[in-house]
Amino acid sequence: MTADAGSWALGLTVATTIAAADPVAPVASWPLFGLAYAALAQTLIGIVVGLYRGRASIASFDELILLVTTVGAVAVIVALTGPSLGLALRPQIAIVGAAVALLVMMGARAAWRLRSERVVLARERSGQRTIVFGAGEGGYQIVRAMLRREDSTYNPVALLDDDRSKRYLRVMGIPVMGGREAIGEVARRMQAEILLVAIPSASRQVLQELSEPCAKAGIVMKVVPTVHELIGGVARVGDIRDIRISDVLGRPPSLMDPTPMASYLRGKKVLVTGAGGSIGSELCRVLATHHPGQLLMLDRDESALHAVQLKLEGRAMLDSPSIILADIRDTDALVRVFERHRPDIVFHAAALKHLPLLERYPGEAIKTNVWGTLAVLAASSGVTRFVNISTDKAADPISVLGTSKRIAERVVAYGRPGTTCVSVRFGNVLGSRGSVLHTFAAQVNAGGPITVTHPDASRYFMTVTEAVHLVIAAGGVGRDGETLVLDMGEPARILDVAKLVSASSPVPIYFTGLRPGEKLHEQLFGTGEVDLRPVHPLISHVEVPPLDPVRAYALDAWADPQSAAEELARLAIADLAPASLTKTNFNHSEATPDQETHNRRDPSAIESMA
Repeated sequence: MTADAGSWALGLTVATTIAAADPVAPVASWPLFGLAYAALAQTLIGIVVGLYRGRASIASFDELILLVTTVGAVAVIVALTGPSLGLALRPQIAIVGAAVALLVMMGARAAWRLRSERVVLARERSGQRTIVFGAGEGGYQIVRAMLRREDSTYNPVALLDDDRSKRYLRVMGIPVMGGREAIGEVARRMQAEILLVAIPSASRQVLQELSEPCAKAGIVMKVVPTVHELIGGVARVGDIRDIRISDVLGRPPSLMDPTPMASYLRGKKVLVTGAGGSIGSELCRVLATHHPGQLLMLDRDESALHAVQLKLEGRAMLDSPSIILADIRDTDALVRVFERHRPDIVFHAAALKHLPLLERYPGEAIKTNVWGTLAVLAASSGVTRFVNISTDKAADPISVLGTSKRIAERVVAYGRPGTTCVSVRFGNVLGSRGSVLHTFAAQVNAGGPITVTHPDASRYFMTVTEAVHLVIAAGGVGRDGETLVLDMGEPARILDVAKLVSASSPVPIYFTGLRPGEKLHEQLFGTGEVDLRPVHPLISHVEVPPLDPVRAYALDAWADPQSAAEELARLAIADLAPASLTKTNFNHSEATPDQETHNRRDPSAIESMA
């Protein structure tokens, strides 16, 4: 404020001196009172508009606007009110004085900022030598933050940008030295250790294209958060992070709000099987926010139940009636659970999911994925909605996992009287237990190598939150017998995912070949399935041919692995059950294998009982 007041004194003095050379009209000299009056007006108006209240950074464009506003207002006030206060002057003097004062104020601010920046640049910098990719606003913000923080662990040594018009640009003294093609050369010349992608809107494709030259140059790739992750839209040193699993999506998460479709949950008893798993535990967490009357969590893994209760309630005493220890393969135990708790809605998330293991043990897939689903469905007396969680591997399945889940979809489509039964199908869930991303991360932490089945193999990916929102929405909008599929964008190559995961610690990548039952490319829709979206643009509704449960119970889980797998494959694509078999035939007491003794059942006996 003092400097700006002095600027007015200088400006009015210069303006008066210039006007004194005009022979046409006399010029009144400025008394001390007049200079003080202009300085006072500058101070008061500056306070009112926020110029002196820290509303803008010094020498920024925002401050320039405030400065011009303040000086212009002072000039008008002095010109209009000066004569009434005994200050005889021409308006031209106020205008010229204001212009000179404004230039002096701007010059003082520019000099202050230049001095502070030079002090920063002259400081001995330490930290990891960093190449910043992106010389736009994000790059400017992050370079400035690196240079101005004394404790910064990053030392920017060069910028890169694909925009050729920026090739001779300098950002706070740091030069732009080329585009992405120059990563290797610049890294070698500048002895860089890190490439920081300073483009908050960078797509998965951009990250993939940059990860390969980084790996060849032996430097680590890091990123700044996306725009919606940045607090206040400003990139800070503390925001710099490694590649995360969510970056694999290459698209904004499809976080549909399930609330409008979740009113059916309010006040109801909701039971979740597999509640301790990756999907099940997150499903329980989200379900709890929709105010069910009671949330029942069933799992056979006591440690998983301990973890989910701790996650939801902040305690894990395992003494709550909502925690249920039971195995879906134990039909009698399930019946007792359902008779005791009488749930209104069931979300069936319990399953075996590891493809290569089920190829070796198809009988276990029959017992859990097929018979376990039937056991839960059979026990669901009085349940109004039954939601089965499936997988994209059930679309034209070629694996034991896929065929067992396809059969589960079909028996759920067959359903039971009085219950709306739907299935939900989606792809790989990012970060779920045993997912490819956890495998890659563990291999990177162990120093490599990363193992990938095939360089062209691709999969659909989604976040666990996306998956859970779809499951909840499916319970509200799915019609009896349907399977619902989420629009997950374009599939990602597994190789590209491996490169992104290893971008923060480059390790070699080896190819092992596709395993039995694996597809080169997954698909969301099977042959003959039509993509219809009558309710939500991100949810497809497909019709699945129902399968009578009696035929599923006739599977031989104790046959040799090859025979059991072939049985699953045949039944997954079998014709519909004969018309004489209706939903009223589906009865727990009539057509379930003896789960207590695990004795081999005679298929003909099951059919005769039905």
